[in-house]
Amino acid sequence: MDFADSATTSTTAMRSSTSAADDDILYPEEHNVTSVSDDHETTCWGCGLRVLVSPHVPAFKCFWCGAISNQNIIKCENQNFRWRRLRDRCFVSILIVFMLLVICGGIWAIYPVLVSPGYIYGGVNILIAIILSIFTLSTFSLSAFRSAGAPPNILWGSYPAVTKGALENYRFCEYCAKPKSPRAHHCRSCGMCVLDMDHHCPFIGNCVGAANHRHFVLFLISAIIGMIYASVMSVYAVYHIWPPLKNWQIHLLTGAFGQKLVMRMLKDIFVAFMSSMLFLPARGLVLIYLFIASVSIEIGLSVLLWQQLCFIYEGKTYLSHISASGGEGTAVKDCQNFFRFFGFPYTRTRYLPSFFSSKKRHKK
Repeated sequence: MDFADSATTSTTAMRSSTSAADDDILYPEEHNVTSVSDDHETTCWGCGLRVLVSPHVPAFKCFWCGAISNQNIIKCENQNFRWRRLRDRCFVSILIVFMLLVICGGIWAIYPVLVSPGYIYGGVNILIAIILSIFTLSTFSLSAFRSAGAPPNILWGSYPAVTKGALENYRFCEYCAKPKSPRAHHCRSCGMCVLDMDHHCPFIGNCVGAANHRHFVLFLISAIIGMIYASVMSVYAVYHIWPPLKNWQIHLLTGAFGQKLVMRMLKDIFVAFMSSMLFLPARGLVLIYLFIASVSIEIGLSVLLWQQLCFIYEGKTYLSHISASGGEGTAVKDCQNFFRFFGFPYTRTRYLPSFFSSKKRHKK
């Protein structure tokens, strides 16, 4: 009897578990209803509509306006913004004064050598130096003191006013307390969202964005051309004012050859140059410093310019290149990007239609 009762009990338990499993298969929607109860109602910042989302989702996209909202909102404040801004402006002002001193010192040092062949020759070279200096300083000032490009104001927060898809992929900037487009990034140093932000340059104390990116590239081009001109003219001037090497005597060693002879010759040349440098005037020292500084700056700016031109050719900025490094970018590599970037009204196909716009003909 006990065995029969235990068997009956086990059979009843198996039937109850089987019936529970069948209920799960026949009525799966009951589980979905219980999961919805965990969701909570929130408000979209873009259009103001109420959306039912899960609390475990870090961000959600509104079905109407397309704005992206973050669940875990942290209120951010721009701390020490005024101090950073004042520091950057002071540094840029000191840098401009230093550039003026270097330009004036270089012209003062090279002027007698350029005028010695003739006043016309000297006047032309001085005019070239002044034009390059003015263009470099003007583009530098525009890059530093002009706004990098704030995103345009857009209507948000009200459902009747915000149309469908008006804020597609927009995010809310907690620093600026306003919408931020997908092409904009917030810079804490500048305290604002910058449209098409490339990077924040400490040497201009400003961001490089949509409004001053062209001036920044033009500054790099003019600065490199000016550095090349300064280095060439410095070598030319130093060659003409360098004292003669009176004590230059190469002592040949008896039976010396190969590496030993070369090292002795280099030593004699170095000693002769160092001894003649003692009689070099102050203008020569300024020209030597100008040559070393111009070559160093020229190398650094050339690397930066090459990077900028590569990004312009790809139709990207530095930040967009970093964000798209993990996936496929939508930008197209084309030389037309240079024309659009520098604002040329017409493209190359306007001037050379027969070479670039004509289709290739293939013979059968």
